[in-house]
Formats: sequence, structure tokens, C-alpha cells
Amino acid sequence: MKNEILNLLKREGMISEEINDANINEFADLIEEIGKNETEYIKSSEISQDLNTKYVGKNLYVFSKVGSTNTIAKFLSQNGIGNGSVVIAEKQTAGRGRSGKSWESPLGGIWLSIILTPDVDYSKIPLITLATGVAVAKTLEKMGVENPEIKWPNDIMINGKKVCGILTEAITNFNTIEHVIIGVGIDANLSIEDFPEELQNTTTTLEKEIGRVNENLLIKTFLEELEKISELFNSKRYEDILKEWRKRSYTIGKVVEVKKPFNRSYDAYAVGISKEGALIVEKTDGTLEKVISGECLIKKLN
Repeated sequence: MKNEILNLLKREGMISEEINDANINEFADLIEEIGKNETEYIKSSEISQDLNTKYVGKNLYVFSKVGSTNTIAKFLSQNGIGNGSVVIAEKQTAGRGRSGKSWESPLGGIWLSIILTPDVDYSKIPLITLATGVAVAKTLEKMGVENPEIKWPNDIMINGKKVCGILTEAITNFNTIEHVIIGVGIDANLSIEDFPEELQNTTTTLEKEIGRVNENLLIKTFLEELEKISELFNSKRYEDILKEWRKRSYTIGKVVEVKKPFNRSYDAYAVGISKEGALIVEKTDGTLEKVISGECLIKKLN
């Protein structure tokens, strides 16, 4: 985190290039100041105009380029930034996914992180990821996408190809959750050629599926949908969230390869989702298992 903050400050000319060791918390006000500056493509004024939320997105920080919006959001959350604040980047140079995978996020995508302070037990964190997936899917529906689906636990699919990923990180103090950082990356106004060759057959973009979209409108719509689903979460209406998730599930009913830590994996049939947000699978020996963490790959049957 320290290098990310210092590099951002140096790039914006806020501190000297010679500063390589410092208490970065002293620079929180400067990071906020940078995030409030006008940017070229993503416009906080357009997102904020008539934004129909009570708290999500009322405090926006937009950056031209950062390493990872989740890192910036984490830093700001540790320095008093409130519930519902949003960090957006036009570009990311070190976006992160599950298992620490890193990639560059080019201009034209939606790269943002939301800071939430839910009063929940750690066991509910998977449900936050599922709820965010529902919010993204509903947003895409409003933008004109037909039948977006949610692949457990954190991908949004269009016609069998990934268009969005979600990364949820909990900031804890002993056993208490202080903040939850939800990172969302939507492949909006990008071409398939913008992606590494190994991803081009499994990835799609909104531009390819429905044509170019208004990025500011897309963000605004998502923030409104996220607050709606967050209100269900805060009211402990978890089954309502799971109902919406199940309707859009890309995973249930398919044969999957469950990849566990330490390179262990097995094939199974995805039969449902538990009230905790775990994937329920039937293994080849007929036993049922709840998959709480790990990677789940859809198997193509011959």
C-alpha cells in the first residue's frame, strides 16, 4: 500500500521524487484532493447529478490512473472516509482478482471500489459478493443487456463469456469487521483485442454485446442498484438476495471443476446455493458438499 500511495502522489506532483519512506497516513488529505480533481473521461459531476441514493456514491473520488482502486479505497477507509464512499479509476495498472491475480485495466472499462461498513459477522462476507453480483446484473439489464448471468462466486457473464469481476475484501480488527471493500471491474467500452490473447475467447465487453455505453450513466445506475441490494442486506433479507441471485445463476445445473487450495480439485454437479452463499455441489460419489472458497470452472461436456 505504501508504494502505491507514494507513487500516486509523485505522479501527481504532490510530493518530491526523493521521498521513499514516510507515514503515508499524513498524506490522506492529499489523496482526497487528487480524487476530487476533474478527470477527462469519468465525470463525478455527471454521476452525482440526480443520483438516487442515500449514501452510496455521495462521496466520490475519481483518479486518472491508480495501481488498484481497492488499495486506494482501503487506504481512505483507514483514514476516516465514510460508508458508501466510492473510488473510481479511468485506468488501473495493477488491478487484482481472486488468488492475487493481477492485470492492467485500460481506459474504457469501469474500475471502481466501494467502501461499506456493514454490521455483520465475517460469515456473511460471501453474501456481499453475491449481492454485488445481483446489483451488476440488474445494472446491465437496465443498460440493455439481455439475460446477464452470475457465475459463482464473483463473475458476471453474457452469452457464456465474462464481462465483469468482483473482489470483496474485509478490513478487520481482531474479530470485528471495520470495513468491506468491494472492487468491481466491468469491461465496458473495450474491444476484445484489448485483452491478453489467452483471455480473448472467454471474455466479452459491453461494446461488443450492445454497442458503446455511457460510462458515467453505467456507474450511476450501478451505485443505485448496489444501494437497493445493500438495504436488503442491512435488513437481513438474505433470502430475497439469494432469490434474485438464483434467477440469474450461470453455475447451478452445470458440471463444474472445483479447484481447492494446494492444487486439489474434483468434478461435481452444481445443485444450488446455501443461505450462507456457499455453492452446493454433488460429488461423483453422490455426497453433497458446500464450497465456501476456491475457484469453480464450468466443464464443457463432449
